[in-house]
Amino acid sequence: MNATFDFTDRHVVVFGGTTGINLGIAQTFAAAGARVSVASRKQENVDFALATLGSGALGLVADVRDDAAVAAALATARARHGEIDVLISGAAGNFLADVNSMSSNAFKVVVEIDLQGSFHVARRAYEHLRKPGASVIFISAPQAVVAMPYQAHVCAAKAGVDQLMRVLALEWGPAGVRVNAISPGPIEGTEGMKRLAPQGPEGDALVRGMVPLGRMGTTADIAQLAMFLGSDAAGYVSGALIPCDGGAQNMLTPMIVAAAEKGGA
Repeated sequence: MNATFDFTDRHVVVFGGTTGINLGIAQTFAAAGARVSVASRKQENVDFALATLGSGALGLVADVRDDAAVAAALATARARHGEIDVLISGAAGNFLADVNSMSSNAFKVVVEIDLQGSFHVARRAYEHLRKPGASVIFISAPQAVVAMPYQAHVCAAKAGVDQLMRVLALEWGPAGVRVNAISPGPIEGTEGMKRLAPQGPEGDALVRGMVPLGRMGTTADIAQLAMFLGSDAAGYVSGALIPCDGGAQNMLTPMIVAAAEKGGA
């Protein structure tokens, strides 16, 4: 799967690492020799991930909204695999809803998962990072920089994640910790595409037509970028928000509108 990066004897922790893009990241790091710890709020998702990652992986149950649970999970990960070399914060929530029909609690839940959860993961992980040289990577979204209807909750939360990333790059840089974010585009086979994009052959064609490179991305596309950011090759990269979307970032709003008009997935 990977012929460029070697993460032997390095510890990689992936929050939200039991499904979709984040599981793909965890699998790719594991294939490159890393000691991998993955965390999710659902035990069944943890069990599924461990079945694909091999016996050396550690599975943790923790809701990123729960600061104490995050702290306990990270302490367990360090006890098992040692200091953390690469931390991925990727837990997220999403659904289609316009502002007038969205409840206060629905908005709050997404902000708590995406933004406050990212804060919990990063802050609690700091004491466990192998400094200097550690890499922290947030999984953002194009909604952070491209306003999209039916996505006010995600636009607000992910914009906050991007700014949190930049502040941490400033505050943690003197300790040698690099902090960056990846903004994935349309990634085939993920829950996000099922929720946000029109479905079926016509829907797939619509999405591909909005990507200058002419295809949807794969979890491997995101994972390879994560590996670069986690490697010594990116030793002077910090505070960066990097789209991995085939050039589609400023073309996604019509896709969201089409999905909402059809009732989503």
